Amino acid sequence: MKIVVIGGSGLIGTSVVARLRANGHDVLAASPSTGVNTITREGLAEALDGADAVVDVANAPVWEDQAVLDFFETSSRNLLAAEAAAGVRHHVALSVVGTERLLESGYFRAKLAQEKLIIASGMPYTILRATQFFEFVGGIAQEATKGEEIRLSPALIQPIWSGDVAAAAADLAVAQPINGMIEVAGPEALPLDELVRRFVQISKDPRKVVPDVHARYFGTALNDQSLTPGKNPRLGSTHFEAWLSQSIGQ
Repeated sequence: MKIVVIGGSGLIGTSVVARLRANGHDVLAASPSTGVNTITREGLAEALDGADAVVDVANAPVWEDQAVLDFFETSSRNLLAAEAAAGVRHHVALSVVGTERLLESGYFRAKLAQEKLIIASGMPYTILRATQFFEFVGGIAQEATKGEEIRLSPALIQPIWSGDVAAAAADLAVAQPINGMIEVAGPEALPLDELVRRFVQISKDPRKVVPDVHARYFGTALNDQSLTPGKNPRLGSTHFEAWLSQSIGQ
């Protein structure tokens, strides 16, 4: 199969590309750095020529509310139109578990807008919703820092290693479209404050993690359902402690 990976030079994209190539597929890693731009449409038609499937794992370069909405809407409209013209048979897109529950955040409003465009496009599709990545725990800590304290909700989160997300996306790329959503999450749920506490401890970070039921997650109030999957998600095999030991604790 010829498979085009939009965002193919990023954290998830590079892993998706490597996995698909290892299985013998003809894979194009598409990003502005390789001459394919879904905002300007530069190189897009050429990249999709003869493609069987497209995997869109691109992320917005900025998080300001209007800018992130413009990115996902413009990119998705251009990509879906180019896919239809090229006769692509499957559009796979990466989204976020809990998107519709986190709409106080402009980022999640933008992801929901992206999902709606895909569903309405008429393209055969599969949306892969993933929980937060292990690799972003440091960013969560930084965003929640006030002085020497990291104030975080004790609401549950079920984070996942990016490699397990990439494995799921690669599997979906060669499967039949379901015209629906699949969730993928890590193997265990734990309180958000505890997740970050483990991270700062192994990092020998002097900041203190303080549980705060009123603390907001990138501007959004949380409960135990906000960042955890529904019934029967696909589960990654990598545990947070194992990832911590290998990635941070060396």
